[in-house]
Amino acid sequence: MTTPAWSDVWDRAEGDARARDLFARTFGTAPQGVRSAPGRVNLIGEHTDYNDGLALPIALPHRTYAAVARRDDDLVRLVSAQEPTGVREVRLADAAPGTVSGWASYVVGVAWALREAGHDVGGFDVAIDSCVPFGAGLSSSAALEASVAVALDALHGLGLAGEVDPAGAPTDDAGRAVLATLCVRAENEMAGAPTGGMDQAASLRARAGHALLLDCRDGRVRHVPLDLAAHGLALLVVDTRAEHAHVGGEYAQRRAACDEAARRLGVASLRDVVDGPAALDALTGGPDGDVLARRVRHVVTEIARVTAFVDALDAGDVRAVAPLMDASHTSLRDDYEVSCRELDVAVDAARRAGALGARMTGGGFGGSAIALVRAGDVARVAGAVAAAFAGQHLAPPALTVAVAGPPAG
Repeated sequence: MTTPAWSDVWDRAEGDARARDLFARTFGTAPQGVRSAPGRVNLIGEHTDYNDGLALPIALPHRTYAAVARRDDDLVRLVSAQEPTGVREVRLADAAPGTVSGWASYVVGVAWALREAGHDVGGFDVAIDSCVPFGAGLSSSAALEASVAVALDALHGLGLAGEVDPAGAPTDDAGRAVLATLCVRAENEMAGAPTGGMDQAASLRARAGHALLLDCRDGRVRHVPLDLAAHGLALLVVDTRAEHAHVGGEYAQRRAACDEAARRLGVASLRDVVDGPAALDALTGGPDGDVLARRVRHVVTEIARVTAFVDALDAGDVRAVAPLMDASHTSLRDDYEVSCRELDVAVDAARRAGALGARMTGGGFGGSAIALVRAGDVARVAGAVAAAFAGQHLAPPALTVAVAGPPAG
């Protein structure tokens, strides 16, 4: 059997040291502080966030680290270990949507959004290092934004982020909800990625050992205990290496289709659709009606699957979530049409090797899949997935076992 490649996860000391070292080598001095934020994997609830729906992510152990120091002017100097372009410089006075490109737009966008909200944020130097896989559907962009947000919060004494207690829970959820909203604004307006708010909420508001039930209509959260090991289970994450990007047109097309469907149905958002079959009948036959009906069917049924998933966790019947994962992937593949060859290969191979349930996770068009497996089957399922990729002449995937980790801090 093909030997699987396991993704690299740093402990906090290593990530901190990497960011400090990059900062010192680049700027010739020590940073004033280092903060970090996790990527996320979504258990279920895909493409529901911008439809005012429900989502259920967990924070990953993979984190992005931001080493920062204040400046006396409004200049931002940025460097990233993941980018070969060297130091970039942006003046905050000149920052506006469309003025900053690439990864720097996410960093400068956070500072810009904080200033737009009335916070006194000046220039700073920042060095970024990360073990969150880029383009893997594990929210590397939100991890970048959140790490910078909590770093700037500490640097300027804004008092929004609070702390993370010894149990891995944020001490000020209300302040972090504000930061998450500003990070979404940075991503939507400065970086030009029309995403919802699930990723930023997961990175900033998650709790170790729990899934985050997020109501995307009002921003309320509930921490749902998640201890798969106690049930003899594990969550296997498969980074297919099929890179995706939210700034691409396909994601925006899905969001626009949902907006148009809601308009035709006369509701504020697809969360308000209470009679799914009637809504589908109303859409079918009109311009693009069949396509819009499939998009609506995914969103309505996916929101219901989130509720059923949480009910199963609350009841302690963790294995009952497996068919919900399978149904979610089918819906994302057939109705929402955001899966791809690599994701389908990963899901199908995991199921054949004994996974209880599997689905793509994230926005799709590449990225990652997840599989719920018996703890004793992790190596076998991982090997089967790697072998399936080799048999399809695809680039080897990277795998990891995900455990719900703490939020940004």
